[in-house]
Amino acid sequence: MTLDMLLIATGALGVLVAALSARIRRLPVSEPLLALVVGVLVGPEVLRALPLPPITTEHASVHDATRVLLVISVMGVALRYPFGSVRAQLRPVSILLLVAMPAMALISTGLTAGILGVTLGAALLLGTAICPTDPVLASSVVTGKPAEEDLPARDRQILSLESGANDGLALLFVLAAVAFAGPMTAGQAAGDALWQVLGAVALGVVAGWLGGRALRAGEAHGATAHGPMLLFTVLLALLVLGLSGVLHLDGVLAAFVAGLAFNLTSTGSERTAEVEIDEAVNRFAVLPMFVLLGATIPWTEWGELGWAAIVLALAVLLLRRLPVLLLLKRPLHLGWPDALYLGWFGPVGVSAVFYLTLEAEELGLPETVMAAGIMIVVVSTVAHGVTSSAGRLLYRRLTGETTTRRPGSGD
Repeated sequence: MTLDMLLIATGALGVLVAALSARIRRLPVSEPLLALVVGVLVGPEVLRALPLPPITTEHASVHDATRVLLVISVMGVALRYPFGSVRAQLRPVSILLLVAMPAMALISTGLTAGILGVTLGAALLLGTAICPTDPVLASSVVTGKPAEEDLPARDRQILSLESGANDGLALLFVLAAVAFAGPMTAGQAAGDALWQVLGAVALGVVAGWLGGRALRAGEAHGATAHGPMLLFTVLLALLVLGLSGVLHLDGVLAAFVAGLAFNLTSTGSERTAEVEIDEAVNRFAVLPMFVLLGATIPWTEWGELGWAAIVLALAVLLLRRLPVLLLLKRPLHLGWPDALYLGWFGPVGVSAVFYLTLEAEELGLPETVMAAGIMIVVVSTVAHGVTSSAGRLLYRRLTGETTTRRPGSGD
């Protein structure tokens, strides 16, 4: 019955989103925000159609859902742009990964310890979980015709690629936090991190290259000439996720690398089709996850945390990323409007839920810390959802620039 209601809610919302597709992208809402609201409405606090326990007490199903959604999303990010465009943004993306992401983890940790008054270990667990930029929420900002008209290709590429890459690399910080807060030694954590990350890169390269060669071989014999790219790339992402689970590797990073390797073997005709597929997946695959999140919000724990959780969420949104991007404006070669835009639109979303539930499984994360993390995710979903349209328009007015080129046409 619970699964049936989840399917009804997400199916009805999906039909509505499809019917109002163009209008929604120009309104101060986003698909994840709409799904979150629907989840709250059908959840145990309002209509009680989805009487699910809060995520703080039952997180296994949510963790599995985030794993699947993340690998599909980062695969889409890796396939979104021609490989030449990906290579052109290597420098700014590397700066964001090597400088900005550690800074965001430290800032988030400090804010958590100072505002919530928890131990350093608990603060590290939350700070590292929310440090990556979420590719699912970021996709609603950088994809679609309005985004392509209002934002330059470089900004969209940087945000997309950063969000795809740092989701997997954030595991290094999370494992360090787990080692600090739990029974693992530094050596054990380092060994586990090296195995998971380096193994994920190797698996991704091999799987992506073999997938690309297999598709080319099928096309050469006419077997996949009319086959849907969506099915092929989603199955490739799920294959990589399954192999990563068996080998105990970073599945999210492996899927992103596999997408890059597959991208390197793609043809121009595949690129045109893949752009449309990527946008469709990121618009509709997010709906069940955010309905589920809305239905499992830990209202009781939020009440116990009081205003501290809200203050923390607002402080994280304002201080976790924006000051860092402004300080890195020069090395990133960004103008003030670009730094402000990319600094604000670095959402906390599905990736944070993934790592929070991972930490809960590994250590039994305190419910208050988990509840505070979910508060940050919800506030980020709302804040970035209602400001996405206004932010694009403000950027266009500040710069006087427009672009109408599709991301698959070489931008």
